[in-house]
Amino acid sequence: MTGLSPKRRWLPPLIAALIAAVLQTAALGYMVESRASILRNGKEVLLKTVPVDPRDLLRGDYVILSYDISWLPPALFKDGLPTAPAEATVFVRLAKQPDGFWGAAQASFKPLAPTDDSVVLQSQPFTYYPSSSENPSSINVAYGIERFYVPEGEGRVLEQARNAEALSVNVRVNNAGRAQIRQIAVEGTPVYEETLY
Repeated sequence: MTGLSPKRRWLPPLIAALIAAVLQTAALGYMVESRASILRNGKEVLLKTVPVDPRDLLRGDYVILSYDISWLPPALFKDGLPTAPAEATVFVRLAKQPDGFWGAAQASFKPLAPTDDSVVLQSQPFTYYPSSSENPSSINVAYGIERFYVPEGEGRVLEQARNAEALSVNVRVNNAGRAQIRQIAVEGTPVYEETLY
């Protein structure tokens, strides 16, 4: 009589389950460490928000954040604007302003070389459609830092501060131009700070 003993029949499924668990844990660990790496090692910039009360049914209260660097005038683009519709990413050079905030100093649809006194922020991919107007309007871009989740019931205070232009956001940007929110402040006083893990 051939075949595996009852103990050995369970061995292959158990090994497969352990491998799946290890791979899932590694994937989650990579996502968490990727975000933490930006917060730990990225260059810090202070961004000014502009006025924009939603809730996410799965994650709770959040505040929509819009920045003055979310709208980029065509004159800011180093190499001009594309002439045909295209999938695009915008690279924005941020420079520190006299008031302590960082603002857009240059933009391009091509990667920008880093400099010591600036930070290059990369937008999320989007579909660019050229304007038919002789004077195209500003280009709206998102950076992946447009939502900040807060404990339920606490979003209203941040929304009021945002609408009063009293809200500021400290962001960390890594060398690849990806950003993570590190801290939210009202009138310069920190009210929320992200932990690494």
